[in-house]
Amino acid sequence: MLVGLILLAAVGAMIALSVRADRRFRAIDRLPMQWTLTGAVSWHAPRAVALAFMPVLGTMLILAVGAMALWVPPRAGQEGLVIPVLLAIAAGMVAIHALHIWMIGRWAKARH
Repeated sequence: MLVGLILLAAVGAMIALSVRADRRFRAIDRLPMQWTLTGAVSWHAPRAVALAFMPVLGTMLILAVGAMALWVPPRAGQEGLVIPVLLAIAAGMVAIHALHIWMIGRWAKARH
């Protein structure tokens, strides 16, 4: 039950971020997906793909970890770590998605 709630919260947050970003960047057809160490954009993807990538990847990752939490017994002494690790992974995915959108915003502002 708690595993499903964590999944729904994280995926819901990433989808909400993507919907908001889609409205914000609606005038741009292709958004950056990767940057070099110098700050130059390596490659672009269509806006829908760019904004859907992290929610899809995050959903698959959290589902995999959640399935392991439900069906793989933890090692002795690690029983209490399952939910905190799942929370950390979910929060990390949301944070990475927010970082990506923030970087897109900086790139878009520099273009104009």
